[in-house]
Amino acid sequence: MPASPGAGSILMVERILLIEDDERLSAMLTEYLATMGFEARAAPDAASGLETLARSSYDALVLDVMLPDRDGFEVCRDVRTRSDVPILMLTARGDETDRIVGLELGADDYLPKPFSPRELVARLRAILRRRNHAAAPARRLRIGDLEIDRDTRIVTVAGRECAMTGNQFDLLWALARNAGRVMSRDALMDAVRGEALEAFDRSIDVHISRIRAAIEDTPKKPRRIITVRGAGYMLARIAD
Repeated sequence: MPASPGAGSILMVERILLIEDDERLSAMLTEYLATMGFEARAAPDAASGLETLARSSYDALVLDVMLPDRDGFEVCRDVRTRSDVPILMLTARGDETDRIVGLELGADDYLPKPFSPRELVARLRAILRRRNHAAAPARRLRIGDLEIDRDTRIVTVAGRECAMTGNQFDLLWALARNAGRVMSRDALMDAVRGEALEAFDRSIDVHISRIRAAIEDTPKKPRRIITVRGAGYMLARIAD
């Protein structure tokens, strides 16, 4: 069922995670990124940053090299073992060796301090354009006989259209984009942001139940949307 205009546009906002221990700089950049149309979140150290990255998905990571608990290069290496999220590294050290090390570890770009917020945004947009050009996001997903069309916001199972609300479509789309991976409730909440966010938070399990009723052959014994106890939900990859 098509949603009202703009119901799915929130998913297009690019989400930036900033791992930076300078609170003043972090607050200024987070605010500036928001004014430039990004959704930005900040973490003051490597531990909280990695935890945040594990709980939700981000379109880019801005990573300071000098963190209080871990070296930024180590964090970059750690992130690259689990994610291909674009990484822009920040440092007060302008040594060319540092830049080479960061890039060799998998960073997409390197910005020495001091820098202007406008330059940061320009570099972020550049690496996001490169990433989007290399792998344009799918507009239609198919998993087994389940098909989800983001443009028409229509869901079908074996050709049968399944009616669902706008929030439920966004929730299913988020699960489908991460098929085979467990998504926590926090991650799902980040993917579905509407006016009734608080109410949605309280009833997320009800929404999952209703999606199952729409797409599962036997909703009480689901084979598509799997509950992973204590962790969240996963849309299983089902072979055609």
